Amino acid sequence: MSTSAPTLGPADRDEALRRLAAEELDVLIIGGGVVGAGAALDAVTRGLTVGLIEARDYASGTSSRSTKLFHGGLRYLEQFDFHLVFEALKERGLVLNKLCPHLAKPVPLIYPLEKWLDRPYVGMGIGVYDVMGGGRGVPHHLKHMGKRKTMQSFPSGKGTAIRGAIRFYEGQVDDARHTMMLARTAAQFGALCANSTRATGFLREGDHVVGVRAKDLEGGSEFDIRATHVINAAGVWTDEIQQMVGGRGEFRVRASKGVHVVVDRNRINSATGIIARTAKSVLFIVPWGSHWIIGTTDTDWDLDLAHPAASQADIDYLLDQANRLLADPLTRDDVVGVYAGLRPLLAGESDSTSKLSRDHAVASPVRGLTVIAGGKYTTYRVMAKDAVDFAVHDMERKIPDCITEDVPLAGADGYHALWNSRRVIATRTGLRLSVVEHLLGRYGSLINELLALVDERPELGEPLAGAPEYLRVEAVYAATHEGARHLEDVLTRRTRISIEVPDRGVAAAREIATLVAPVLGWDDDTVARELEHYEQRVAAELESQHQGDDLTADAARLGAPDVRLGV
Repeated sequence: MSTSAPTLGPADRDEALRRLAAEELDVLIIGGGVVGAGAALDAVTRGLTVGLIEARDYASGTSSRSTKLFHGGLRYLEQFDFHLVFEALKERGLVLNKLCPHLAKPVPLIYPLEKWLDRPYVGMGIGVYDVMGGGRGVPHHLKHMGKRKTMQSFPSGKGTAIRGAIRFYEGQVDDARHTMMLARTAAQFGALCANSTRATGFLREGDHVVGVRAKDLEGGSEFDIRATHVINAAGVWTDEIQQMVGGRGEFRVRASKGVHVVVDRNRINSATGIIARTAKSVLFIVPWGSHWIIGTTDTDWDLDLAHPAASQADIDYLLDQANRLLADPLTRDDVVGVYAGLRPLLAGESDSTSKLSRDHAVASPVRGLTVIAGGKYTTYRVMAKDAVDFAVHDMERKIPDCITEDVPLAGADGYHALWNSRRVIATRTGLRLSVVEHLLGRYGSLINELLALVDERPELGEPLAGAPEYLRVEAVYAATHEGARHLEDVLTRRTRISIEVPDRGVAAAREIATLVAPVLGWDDDTVARELEHYEQRVAAELESQHQGDDLTADAARLGAPDVRLGV
């Protein structure tokens, strides 16, 4: 597989749209989140002709708004859901060891013990978890710690609240980059991938779905995409897509809102991340570069699905929960970034979203249509496999089995050798070692494509003035190679500038717009419109975060229009 050609750039998208309108596919997938992108890679590596369409951007929904962990779901042991835990631990190991070691890394966590009686109960649970996941991508190194050792590891901890801790490991990933890389890898194997492309209806022949009517939200054109089978992998939009074929499907998806806040790394002194139970959910304080991510909430959400809003109550809840463990309490002034996502849970009898199923379900409500819903980020590959298995079981020819367990993502091949050579790369290029490590951790062996751009235009090797942790070349590369169509795509998903700098990326936006304008064909009016859209988005999000409840927060967030045509 070649890794030298752009696969999600503007010309590639144009060609994908042309072919989607002209050719009949084996499988068309609706939804460019982690499951949809994973299904595209699964199907295309079985030798099928595949299309993937996404109404907004790759990972623009749930798949960019997680806690950034590949984890087995320690809390699911309490529900005796051993199958889900074991499955997730296996997938965690695959991702860390083989599929994308450049994007996913082990991260140490401690579980602080607030009562002496917690140690045998929590220790047994984490011990079982550690044994189940032993050798699966993270160090098999469960460690019991007394109070003194815990406070040495976690100096910011509140000594009066912490009796000791248990240390173990999970996997960490930039979810948006991982999802985009799934789509890019699928495209390299021949899948036709197009973001900003919305399914507006289904094509029917009798009782059989034979494709979709689609709209290009960049240019405004409408066209038909014909396919032997369609997979609905739309996550929290599953029910909305189902309505296009008439009536409800065989299961219902319920949205649960998870909010996270981001604070500077120097506000919490700890050598590890922290996980703790709360009355309503699980609290994670996870290291994230020069920041900490603190989450999450778990509350029912029945308002706007595209832009779930974090309210003042959500932020206060997270700060209050974190402050139970911190000697120096966090305040609103410490919050650098905030994001909210929606978990697509399979609805059940319970009113509590935390008790709804994190497992997934597959069904075919109409011939020619498969629906996949539920699940969790870590098990995306299993969900994708099950969806494709379901879709192809009645095809006239024999279809090979899933092989994605052995298909590394773009940037994985050669990553370890390049990591070992990072000092040589730094010397050769004149970049700081920390910059080379940053690039390797985001692009893996694709780093050579960015370095080639810098060789051609040395000014691209300079940091962005408004976000100095990123190079100017990364903004260009997001547009040329990674499918970014708008400023929002670059600032919130190809990079994490929107949650990592206090102004939410407003200062960096103008510089990035200048860099990507020639790639995306923007004139001065388009640049001005993109800047206005992004600034309105930031203002609306900040306003929503000062509202007291979901209804007022949702109304404030909807004050900013979507940048994509017709959304």
